[in-house]
Amino acid sequence: MVAPGALVLGSPLLAGFVFGEDAVAGLLAGAIVSGVQVAISASNTGGAWDNCKKEIEKERSQHRANMKKAGVNIENARAEVANMREDSMDPAQKELKEWVDKDTDVRERHIAAVVGDTVGDPLKDTSGPAINILIKLSAITSLVFGNFIKENNIMKAINTKAAVPAPGATM
Repeated sequence: MVAPGALVLGSPLLAGFVFGEDAVAGLLAGAIVSGVQVAISASNTGGAWDNCKKEIEKERSQHRANMKKAGVNIENARAEVANMREDSMDPAQKELKEWVDKDTDVRERHIAAVVGDTVGDPLKDTSGPAINILIKLSAITSLVFGNFIKENNIMKAINTKAAVPAPGATM
């Protein structure tokens, strides 16, 4: 976290001391515009993955309730279906296979949703809101050092030196 902190604090200072206050203004404008977009995108993406997992879990619970209502024990059904040949199934066995296939599908989607939610939670809860703090920290640093940057930057020193006439020169 030292490197990102140094980047956020150092960028406006370096830009200001080298190029002047206009460079700091441009840097802040770019940081605000891009930072807000990234923060909103990260928060919305994380929220979408979190909601997706909740929907899949709701569907999985409903499927399990439907199996219980139909009297299907999924562990027994899996074992029974594993030993059957597809071409010799009667209608009851085909229905049992459909329950197993649906359960397998819901389980696979739930596993994928948990993986997505593992990425989505940090985006929603930490990364998105943290970018707001980075924007504020960069702006505060610029404000605190603003007057000093305006008076003491390399570009101003170069322009002032070029504007001062050499001794003995006429205007």
